[in-house]
Amino acid sequence: MDTRVTTPAELPFYQASGNEIELFEHAWRNRLPLLIKGPTGVGKTRFVAYMAARLGLPLFTVACHDDLTAADLVGRHLIGDGQTVWCDGPLTRAVREGGICYLDEVVEARKDTTVVIHPLADDRRVLPIDRTGEQLQAPDGFMLVMSYNPGYQNFLKGLKPSTRQRFVSLRFDFPASEREEAILIGEAACDPMLARQLVSIARSLRALKDVDLDEVVSTRLLVYAAKLVKVGLSPIEACRASLVESLTDDPEVAEALMEVVSATFGR
Repeated sequence: MDTRVTTPAELPFYQASGNEIELFEHAWRNRLPLLIKGPTGVGKTRFVAYMAARLGLPLFTVACHDDLTAADLVGRHLIGDGQTVWCDGPLTRAVREGGICYLDEVVEARKDTTVVIHPLADDRRVLPIDRTGEQLQAPDGFMLVMSYNPGYQNFLKGLKPSTRQRFVSLRFDFPASEREEAILIGEAACDPMLARQLVSIARSLRALKDVDLDEVVSTRLLVYAAKLVKVGLSPIEACRASLVESLTDDPEVAEALMEVVSATFGR
């Protein structure tokens, strides 16, 4: 299980698009759980890290996957030195210690995880631990935040209405051009002209209708491209490595995408 626990530090770079900072703070003050939905690479995880630092809260981040179970979140008994010892999972630690527990791409986890999420995400704010007989009351300093990509939803992977309706929800999308340029300048310290060119490429690739892509260009990939250019790689090769080859394995599709890149930077 990929779990990261971070403590408040210097604020990470974040470029707001609307009232998401204010909404997060209101949810925090009123002890409301928050659901963030949007495409891959548009800043959902960065936003949560920014808000944790802004509020001075420890952040427990869990990257959800197909094998993640409720026991992975809550904890389990482990055998060591000839004895059985209970080991808290990240969700339990966050409830005991206070802070933000962030379940990233929660729909990837097994369905039994909702069993432990539901009582934390309504007015009870409790975490039952069947194996220890405990029922932990979440402190005022605890907040549950989840994210997912609705574009991947199907009948097997989607949030049930009974889960969604326990959360305040916030939708993220690809930034407007000026904001995306500002993100590249702030995150990668790139030249404004390069930022404008990369965003133009992204907008063109996102608008393609006759190319079969599972995902379109994310802001994250644009940042990668800008960083590669900054250290000396040519813009065309940076875009090939960061954008095109990250989006497709099909040589013909890659060639079609490179045509857009070449039209912007020249051959």
